Amino acid sequence: MRQASHRLTIATGGRGLTEVTDPVERWLAGQGVGEGLLTVFCRHTSASLIVQENADPDVQRDLEAFFARLAPESPGLYRHDAEGPDDMPAHIRAALTQTQLSIPVESGRMVLGTWQGLYLFEHRRRPQRREVALHLLGE
Repeated sequence: MRQASHRLTIATGGRGLTEVTDPVERWLAGQGVGEGLLTVFCRHTSASLIVQENADPDVQRDLEAFFARLAPESPGLYRHDAEGPDDMPAHIRAALTQTQLSIPVESGRMVLGTWQGLYLFEHRRRPQRREVALHLLGE
């Protein structure tokens, strides 16, 4: 059994989804592990990770619109606003999604469906630099 770990720094353009499938696949391909389990972990409380459709950009727009309705920016609605009006809504969005994913690895690649991609879901309005930790266990 082998283990490997790595950290990716992802620049986001602000609120929305940033696909990270390719940089994760590139790192994975260099590890020499054929079968195993990849853990992907977002080290932030106002961003998250999701596996989502990567074919139709309307899916991403609809997800963002849904979360805007679910956790709106609204003055006076939340106590926690230390970093601005998007602060607490970002925490709520992260709490409702995932900060850690476990993805099977077969033949040295993530076992994702045909239309699935791995995304960092940025919940803050402004561009951010986010860190994603990768841990691979396999042989």
